Amino acid sequence: MSTFMIEPGAWLAGRYRLDELVSETSGASFWKATDETLARPVAVWTFTEGFPRTGDVVRAARATSRIADSRVTQVFDADDTAVVPYVVEEWVIGQSLGDLLAQGPMAPDRAAGLVAEAAETLATAHATGLYHLNLTPGKLMWSVGGAVKVTGIGVDAALHGLAPGSPGPVDAQGLGRLLYAALTGHWPDTAAQPGLRPAPMANGAPCPPSQLRPQIPERLNEIVCRSAFQAPMRGAPLTSPREVADALADVPRMVPLPATMASGPAAPPTEQGTSRLSGEFETVAASAPPPPPSRRRPAPADPGGRDGTPGPSPATKVALGVVALLVFVAVVVGAWTIGSSFSGSDNPSADGTSSDGDGTNKDGDEVQLAELKPLSAKGFDPPPGDGGEHDGNAKDAIDGDPSTAWKTEGYNSADFGKLKPGVGLLLDMGDPVELHEVELVLGTAGPANLEILVGDGADLSALDSAASADGVSGEETVKLAEPAKGRYVVVWFTELPQDGKYRGTINEVKLLGKT
Repeated sequence: MSTFMIEPGAWLAGRYRLDELVSETSGASFWKATDETLARPVAVWTFTEGFPRTGDVVRAARATSRIADSRVTQVFDADDTAVVPYVVEEWVIGQSLGDLLAQGPMAPDRAAGLVAEAAETLATAHATGLYHLNLTPGKLMWSVGGAVKVTGIGVDAALHGLAPGSPGPVDAQGLGRLLYAALTGHWPDTAAQPGLRPAPMANGAPCPPSQLRPQIPERLNEIVCRSAFQAPMRGAPLTSPREVADALADVPRMVPLPATMASGPAAPPTEQGTSRLSGEFETVAASAPPPPPSRRRPAPADPGGRDGTPGPSPATKVALGVVALLVFVAVVVGAWTIGSSFSGSDNPSADGTSSDGDGTNKDGDEVQLAELKPLSAKGFDPPPGDGGEHDGNAKDAIDGDPSTAWKTEGYNSADFGKLKPGVGLLLDMGDPVELHEVELVLGTAGPANLEILVGDGADLSALDSAASADGVSGEETVKLAEPAKGRYVVVWFTELPQDGKYRGTINEVKLLGKT
C-alpha cells in the first residue's frame, strides 16, 4: 500500500490518527498525528511500499528509544511488518534554532549554552553507536518546557542512507555549524537553510564568526573554527561530539529566549545551579525580585496644635468621627431620595443603569451593545498542550454560518485525563474591546462546562476569567457580571461533552460589547 494514498484522518495500528502531512521525502512521509489511546500529539513516519530503507529506519528508531538522555526525541512505537510500516515519535512542541534566529543572532553565552546541550546529547548517542549526520537548525529544538531536544538522531541517517566511515567528525562539524549560525545568523555551508543567509566568504571559505560580530568571544570563535571548519587554531580540530561538549563544558547553560519574547519584558537575573538534564554546572533563571515598595506616602504624624499644644485625645477623635459619619449618611440618604423622585427608579445601580435589567442608563436611554468582529480565530491549547487545536477549522466558528463548526480534538475523558486545565477557541480582536455578552451556538451531544477568558495576551497567564457557564449546550448566551476589556477572547472548555470521544463543538460565536 502506498503512503501517498493515505489521507489525513487515516488510522494506523488502531490508535494513531494521521492529522496533517508535514513533509515528504522520496518514499517517506512525516505526519503530525494523534495517539487516540493516550490523547496526545505524536509524530509519525510512514513509508511507501518498496522503500528500500524501511527496515533500517525502524531498527534505528528502536535503538534510539534506548538512549538514556531526555534531550533525545522519544520513540514510542515502530513496526515494519504492518500493511503501512511506521515509526511513532514524540511531537516536540517548541521552537527550533531556526525559529529563534528569525529575530537575529543570539547572545554568545546563550548560543554556546544551547549548542553545548546538543553536543552532550550527541556524545551520549555516539557512545551507543548512533549518529545524526544531518544536523541543521531545524533539528535543534527548545521545547515549551524549557528543555533542549535534538530530533532525528539515528532515524535521519537511516532515512537518507548516510553511513560515512568516520561519523565523529561529521557530527562535530554539524555542531560547529549550529554554533556558527546561533552566533551570527548565517549558515556556513553551500546547502541553504530556511531563513538563514549564507555566510560571507573570504579566500574561498566562510568568514570566521568574529569577523561578522566583533563582540563574539575569541574562545567561541576558535571552537567554531576547530569544529565547523576542522581547522587547527589554539588547539587541534574537534573531531567528535564529545570533544565539542568538553570544549563547551564550562559555558553557562542559559535557556534561550523564544522569538516571541524578544521584545518583551527583561528576563530575571541568573543564578548558578545544576541541570536536571545533564548534571553539568549551569546558570538558570533566578526567582523574580520582590515587588517595589508601595508608592503611597505614609500618613504624617499628628503634630498637635500650631502653638505646640497636644492634639485631640483618641476619645475625642472617635467622637468626631462618629458625628462626621452620621452627617455623611444623612446627606447620602437625602440625595438618594431626591434622585429617586426624579428618575422613578426604585433601585439605581452604581453606574446609573437600573438594576432591574431594563438596559437603561441614568438618563433613561437604552444602552446599545454592538457586535464585535474578531480578526481571526484559532484553536487554543497552551502548555502542557501542543499549542494548536484543529486550527484549520477555527474560522468556521466566526463565519456567520451555524451549519459549520469548529471542534476540539477527541479526548478519552471529559476532564482531559486531568493532564491539562482545558482547551478553547482563541479570538483575536486586533485591538482591545469592552466585552459584555457572548452568544454561542454549541454542539448538542451533551452538556459542557466553559469559561469566557479575556486579556491582552494570547497565553493563559495573560487571560482572566470573565464569566462561566456549566452544563450548557445548543444556543447559550453568557452575560458577564462586569464588562471585561482586552484584545483576546477565549471560549475555554473546562469539561467536554461526549460525542463518541469527548470533544467540544462551537458552531458559532458572537461577541457583544463596545470597541
